[in-house]
Amino acid sequence: MTHKFAFFLLLFFNLAFSQNSLPLIPQPTQMQVVSGYFDLTAETVIIAESNSFEANYLKEIIKQQLGLDLKISLSSEAKSKIKLTLEFMETDDKNEFYALSVAQDKIEIRAVKANGFFYGIQTLLQLLPSENDTAIKIPCLNIFDDPKYKWRGMHLDCARHFFSVDFIKKYIDYLAMYKFNTFHWHLTDDQGWRIEIKQYPKLTEVGAWRNGSMVGHYNEQKYDTIRYGGFYTQDQIKEVIAYAKQRHITVVPEIEMPGHAVAALAAYPQYSCTGGPFEVGKQWGVLDDVFCPKEETFTFLENILSEVIALFPSQYIHIGGDECPKTRWKNCPHCQNLMKAKGLKDEHELQSYFIQRIEKFVNSKGRKIIGWDEILEGGLAPNAAVMSWRGTEGGIVAAKQNHYVVMSPGSHCYFDHYQGNPKNEPLAFGGFTPVEKVYSFNPTPKELSTEETKYILGAQANVWTEYIETTRQVEYMIFPRMMALSEVLWGTSNPEKYIDFEKRMIQHFSVLDRKGINYSKAIFEISSEVMPKPGGNGVLYLLKTNQQPNGIHYTTDGTNPTAQSKIYNQPLEITKSQTIKSAYFENDLAKSNLAEQSFFIHKATSQLVSLQNQPNGNYAKGGGFTLVDGIKGDKAKFGQHWLGFSGTDLNATIDLGSKQKINKLSVGLLSSPSSWIYFPKKVTFQVSENMTQFETVGTFSSEEIQKANGQVELKCNHKNIQFVKVTVENFGTIPDGQPGAGNKAWLFADEITVE
Repeated sequence: MTHKFAFFLLLFFNLAFSQNSLPLIPQPTQMQVVSGYFDLTAETVIIAESNSFEANYLKEIIKQQLGLDLKISLSSEAKSKIKLTLEFMETDDKNEFYALSVAQDKIEIRAVKANGFFYGIQTLLQLLPSENDTAIKIPCLNIFDDPKYKWRGMHLDCARHFFSVDFIKKYIDYLAMYKFNTFHWHLTDDQGWRIEIKQYPKLTEVGAWRNGSMVGHYNEQKYDTIRYGGFYTQDQIKEVIAYAKQRHITVVPEIEMPGHAVAALAAYPQYSCTGGPFEVGKQWGVLDDVFCPKEETFTFLENILSEVIALFPSQYIHIGGDECPKTRWKNCPHCQNLMKAKGLKDEHELQSYFIQRIEKFVNSKGRKIIGWDEILEGGLAPNAAVMSWRGTEGGIVAAKQNHYVVMSPGSHCYFDHYQGNPKNEPLAFGGFTPVEKVYSFNPTPKELSTEETKYILGAQANVWTEYIETTRQVEYMIFPRMMALSEVLWGTSNPEKYIDFEKRMIQHFSVLDRKGINYSKAIFEISSEVMPKPGGNGVLYLLKTNQQPNGIHYTTDGTNPTAQSKIYNQPLEITKSQTIKSAYFENDLAKSNLAEQSFFIHKATSQLVSLQNQPNGNYAKGGGFTLVDGIKGDKAKFGQHWLGFSGTDLNATIDLGSKQKINKLSVGLLSSPSSWIYFPKKVTFQVSENMTQFETVGTFSSEEIQKANGQVELKCNHKNIQFVKVTVENFGTIPDGQPGAGNKAWLFADEITVE
């Protein structure tokens, strides 16, 4: 069944294609819907090799979903058939290509390789009804499809919380449904070692178990005493790899080094700088003890990597490289002597030396390393690929140096962040990454030249599990966001047509329901936006939903809305402090969670704010207006309504519009060291009548800010004041012993109030 493809391609490209709102995710690159239907019946035959995994996979899914037990045959005269046809194409960059044609008497999937068949089958399965019906009709169409990006990944952290082999297989099935081709398996960290290494049995005897875990948010500093852990045997690892391979998914293991190593050091403390003893980490975040770059440490790690490489056939081995505190190295005689001997000017270059030693070994085994973007610090190893998580900047730098890059910025690709209103969501790390934001992601930065863009392999989403304890919660955090990412990585997303994508996505919810998958329904929530009210004295509160426009009902008296409450049909003018509650209704039934927003209206609300330093792009929503929008950010679930400054100060000047009497000034600040967010060194309030001369009316020290838990308030008595300046001095460099040590601290600021 091998044919030349040239004529087929020529014919196909001369068709006038039209995109149609069939519920396909990711949307194909080219599609034409034609008249007619293919009737799928019990007499339909699958034409393929009988030992073809893809054919048997299709047969099994149809049987499970529709109850039809189709036959597989190499040839058949059946009037109804599904045919898999292997094609020949003289190119190496179309290995994932497939073409799907549905006619009234035949479905045909053409592909260059088996993975193309598999992707074509996934598209075909999305055209099937979710349940058996009297007539199973598939619309006639022609599809020509292949992905834009080579690395279409999903990550899962199994170190902080451990998940069974059965769930890992289920997770791989989820990836397969949406044409992902890479599973990044995070297997080691401070809080647990999850892979059997036969030469070092204590890694799992000791390192796989901790004597308690954090409960609640990191800021609460609470722990249980429950022994927790688990690990995967090498046989189980092989089982998972084989399962993924059948579904054309590459499993990339991550073995963290030189940091995130406490679980390993608890088992083998001799490879640390201090000699221990250690216990497996119970605390989330980053711990000080790391691998010491001694010769015996490199032997230890090379022996581990030898067993890992023997298990995993992936081209890349992920070696971590992120968040490595330099505290121990700075005080370690061996490290300091090594730096002098090698001419290394600082501990960053020592980390680069460490990574390059590991890279040479991995390269000697015919593999390549990939690491988080910190591996850029001190000099990038010659053949290393970079996974850019602290924004896209690291990826841009690496691509410009002709290194391959996988984009995974926290702003768009961290699925441990909130996806709906944090008030209605299970506890999460923080942040705010709704489906629409994921869908807006572009893995290829505009800063790169055409030649440099070829180094962008693709992107992936990361699922860190400090706050994700169960498989149900893993599902909740990835669905439906991974659908949005799949279309981004296939290369067919269009943020301007997000509503079209959302309509297709909602049609997939019935499939998730049938499979028993726990998914977030945050898209049904009412989204809101606050805008300045012209002339000040309040704000405009906009409510919206992508569903029926008249389905939002709201109250202003503190009661919960019902289908009989006021219908929202225009922006609400908020001119006094109050709480608005709203919900989305269909057929008199609430479809969304309750949305509740409290407003505190004061003299500065909606007034003009000038910022000397702009907030970081990931935490800049609303700009200076966010500081005077009448909304105070939630300190327990910091998702929205905060401005974030990375390493810079907040210098805000507010024009009150006229001279006024002032009795009280305040600013809200946040501390979350696990997220690199610190209270500032100092807060200064100044006032002025004319913008030229400012009088300092209050200064607060670091100790006073701590005592006030970040809610800094100044009582005063000043008349004829039109301008208020608030200066908040950033904490500076994160100290040794803390997560992100050596990096710039974040400053998060909330509402500035003037009363």
